[in-house]
Amino acid sequence: MSLEACAGLVGRGDPDRFAAVVAAPADARAVLLPLYAFNVEVSRAPWVTAEPMIAEMRLQWWRDALEEIGQGGPVRRHEVVDALAPVLDAAAAEELDQLVAARRWDCYRDPFDDAAAFEAYINATSGNLTWVAARALGATDEQAVRDVGYAIGVANWLRAIPQLEALGRVPLVDGRTEAVAALAQGALARLTRVSKPARPAVLSGWQARGILKLAAKDPAAVAQGGLVPSEFARRGGLLKAALTGRI
Repeated sequence: MSLEACAGLVGRGDPDRFAAVVAAPADARAVLLPLYAFNVEVSRAPWVTAEPMIAEMRLQWWRDALEEIGQGGPVRRHEVVDALAPVLDAAAAEELDQLVAARRWDCYRDPFDDAAAFEAYINATSGNLTWVAARALGATDEQAVRDVGYAIGVANWLRAIPQLEALGRVPLVDGRTEAVAALAQGALARLTRVSKPARPAVLSGWQARGILKLAAKDPAAVAQGGLVPSEFARRGGLLKAALTGRI
């Protein structure tokens, strides 16, 4: 039942990743669904309250749960935690703890200190999630997976910029069009092939290449919310990625 609950949570909260799970091999779903459900819970925790301290408390709950999982002892009962615990070892729990810690940025309105801070945020959130999933599926090509995870994270971030700005956040260190184009081009260069075991873990980024290409070509489209692909492109891109193993 906890896996079914995870599926429902991901389907409602992250439909793009849910579509990727459906397109992934069936034996990968018991790994991907708990991880993506965890990501939904953590990513929305800072946004359900206007009080930063309450948001931090919500994130701390997940850090405590991950610590319990990593220690291998009794773990608190929760439908996502129940499904997540069998997927993680101590190293994976630590990687996800870094993901949760990075989400503290979402609790406040402060901009990133510099480009390195922004990159660390993307690496910790998208990169760590992608690598934990890939490693749990048997992958060993860590750097390639992390590079793809970073590219996926940047693509998702660029697509979310209008919403982030509407919420009073400063999502980019440098919002000039030439800087946005350079960011997209740099992320695009990190989209590389990964090993076969890692492919279900990167399938969630099947839209990343198209988004990054458009942002690099027309960076003004980022602030205008013009990075949303058509439904035809979405479905075709997912099918192609699932068949070829390349996003």
